Amino acid sequence: MAAPSEAAKRRPFGTRFLTDPGRLFQHNAWDNVEWSEEQEASARSKVQQNSSQLLPQDKQEEYEVNANRYWDDFYKIHENGFFKDRHWLFTEFPELAPNRNPSQNEVSGYKCSYEEESNSEGLGSCENGHSLGTRAENELNLIKSKPTFCTEESATQKHSELNQSDGDYPGSSATYRILEVGCGAGNTVFPILQTNNDPGLFVYCCDFSTIAVDLVQTNAEYDSSRCFAFVHDLCNDQSPFPMPEESLDIVILIFVLSAILPEKMQCIVNRLSRLLKPGGMILLRDYGRYDLAQLRFKKGQCLSDNFYVRGDGTRVYFFTQDELDDLFTTAGLEKIQNLVDRRLQVNRGKQMTMYRVWIQCKYRKPVASQL
Repeated sequence: MAAPSEAAKRRPFGTRFLTDPGRLFQHNAWDNVEWSEEQEASARSKVQQNSSQLLPQDKQEEYEVNANRYWDDFYKIHENGFFKDRHWLFTEFPELAPNRNPSQNEVSGYKCSYEEESNSEGLGSCENGHSLGTRAENELNLIKSKPTFCTEESATQKHSELNQSDGDYPGSSATYRILEVGCGAGNTVFPILQTNNDPGLFVYCCDFSTIAVDLVQTNAEYDSSRCFAFVHDLCNDQSPFPMPEESLDIVILIFVLSAILPEKMQCIVNRLSRLLKPGGMILLRDYGRYDLAQLRFKKGQCLSDNFYVRGDGTRVYFFTQDELDDLFTTAGLEKIQNLVDRRLQVNRGKQMTMYRVWIQCKYRKPVASQL
């Protein structure tokens, strides 16, 4: 059981706690649900079963090499209509809009409420409102944020030459700079631009999918004076960023790191940490071990321990808190927050329950001590 101080830190995830089982279907979701030993053992058993048969190595290499094609295909089909805008971000990560009044439930005409995240109709209800249906539909409903995958193909994407040494780069005059990695169609970027009215704000966003970045750039809300969207291969050290090192206040990773080959995650976190100013932070929300999405995979979809491929060719990893802590602290960052969000989501119409497990982290680049 969590210590009182830790429980207090978890309150931003929501304030609905199921104390009376008879009220189960009164709300769409319940927060910080404790698992019994039997439930934990059952989840562990399901993972052992669905990971007992790994995909052949040649198939695994195919998913890595063609990763950008799978995401481009996804956006060709869904464009910007699949994911919900993440107005819950400002409750979980107030750093994204530090001047916003946290007591306000509506900003710029958009509700930033707990209900935005909880849609009981979908398995992936944190991100979309699609209902449970066929197996193929279920697999698509598991998809979250679009990651920046590590393949050689995207290394051919060329950025314009930016004279960073002279301070001549997009956002160079800004006083508060945010980078979202894996921006998809802009479901994080545009809520930030709508909510944070700081005149010194500049938001960068990148994705491995050219089609996704095109969707951002052609959105009516895209303002090149406040935002710069670009295609980027995060795992390629030669793929340049449009901003210099130690220039960012915030880096956002929302359901992104989980889609990258596990052995490449450390180099990615290392690269991103170098972009942070001293005192800057990485904000992460991603899949936790034994999330319902992991338990629903079938035999033959497992690539390696806790790493799977979906029916559409996209991939996903399920983290523990310790794994993420190791990644960030090895990159020289210090822990501010590392919490598990165990949520019980409810489909009241179908009288179904769905146990979700997400991890939320904040890690900060140390500020040099004054001598």
